[in-house]
Amino acid sequence: MLEKEFKYYLDHQTELVEKFNGKFIVIKNEKVIGVYDTKNDAYFETIKTEKLGTFIIQLCTPGPDAYTQISHARVIYANDAR
Repeated sequence: MLEKEFKYYLDHQTELVEKFNGKFIVIKNEKVIGVYDTKNDAYFETIKTEKLGTFIIQLCTPGPDAYTQISHARVIYANDAR
């Protein structure tokens, strides 16, 4: 669903790092729509105007480490039988 946004990051990583190194960038429709110091700022500011699932938040740093991180989300199941 968001493959084109991630591909945009990969295809333009060098030039994006020159402009936004160390920042969290928000990409939607193959363009940067926001630049933030923290992932939380990027998320909470972007959801004020954009629908979830329509953008990615990417730490803008050089090399493959920028896109090989693993993130975990906290999930609560309403019908958890434990």
